[in-house]
Amino acid sequence: MIIGTEFNGERLVDLFNKLEIATNLSESFWIFTYTLILVLGVTMGVSVIAWLERKVSAGVQQRIGPEYAGPLGIIQSLADGIKLLLKEDVVPAKGNAWLFTAGPAVVVIPVFITYLVIPFGQHIILSDSGIGVFFWIAISSIVPLGLLMAGYGSNNKYSFSGGLRAAAQSISYEIPLAPCVLSISLLSGSLSTVDIVETQSKYGLLGWNLWRQPIGFLAFFISSLAECERLPFDLPEAEEELVAGYQTEYSGIKFGLFYVGSHLNLLVSSPFVAVLYSGGWNSPIPFFENFGQNVSTLSGINESFSILRPVIEVAITLSKSYLYLFISILTRWTLPRVRMDQLLDLGWKFLLPIALGNLLLTASFRILLIN
Repeated sequence: MIIGTEFNGERLVDLFNKLEIATNLSESFWIFTYTLILVLGVTMGVSVIAWLERKVSAGVQQRIGPEYAGPLGIIQSLADGIKLLLKEDVVPAKGNAWLFTAGPAVVVIPVFITYLVIPFGQHIILSDSGIGVFFWIAISSIVPLGLLMAGYGSNNKYSFSGGLRAAAQSISYEIPLAPCVLSISLLSGSLSTVDIVETQSKYGLLGWNLWRQPIGFLAFFISSLAECERLPFDLPEAEEELVAGYQTEYSGIKFGLFYVGSHLNLLVSSPFVAVLYSGGWNSPIPFFENFGQNVSTLSGINESFSILRPVIEVAITLSKSYLYLFISILTRWTLPRVRMDQLLDLGWKFLLPIALGNLLLTASFRILLIN
């Protein structure tokens, strides 16, 4: 009897172990599926940004832009990517081959990781961590190391100078970002990106943090533009001074990875502006979601509305993000490039004091409310 009990116990333990393995395999499969969907979506977003930038710049300069590669030139980015893949990969003879090869990867991979904490909908997020916004700032600070590695490994004074400029610029403009994010976190009472969006969901357009933090919004937007090295802040790769900066010696797909990293960074910062200051997936029309829920309940089509709701949330988030993308692209083709000393003065002498003063005012306001 004792032997039979022990045998049954061992079979139960084996069964539970198999069930646990099956659960882990199922979780791993869904995590891989979600990650693959996100990577494919981000890759398509980069191609859309490249096409949009060419079309907007053509409109600003009264040109046509890409026209023949597909309808309205939509697959021009795909053609450029194939061309870069087929080009020869050249490594400088006296350069550091390991640093030269690792530089583009260090630039691109951290930007992909930051998409883990971007909420495209109420339940459409890969990792709802409690430090979501600071996770983005921490991970994005790795990118300048890749630029510095690329410049140093190229054995070229122009490349190294561009890498140093990129590091100096990133440090100068990441510091004002942190007080702006802290101000939003103080108003929301959380560092989670989902909680920050939820606090803006009560009054539609009027509940956005954009109206409660206008100074912080301007500082955050300018700092994110400089973080992405967009004009007028593209000093690390100024053609007139640095012959394209840290990417002078690169060719082929490694050269393309730097542009992919730049567009990815812009594609990350725009959703963060939408999440922190524009209500994320919430509609700008007040009470729109409650009205939709009431209609679905009365009509008996609750299931179809629950299926459409994530699609609507993603569409609202992407529309807000691409609005800020359009403003960033328009800024590039409107404003002239600044000098390096003006760039650093703007970060250290203007944006940093404004961001710290805004944080002090927000903290004082919160203390008054608590008291």
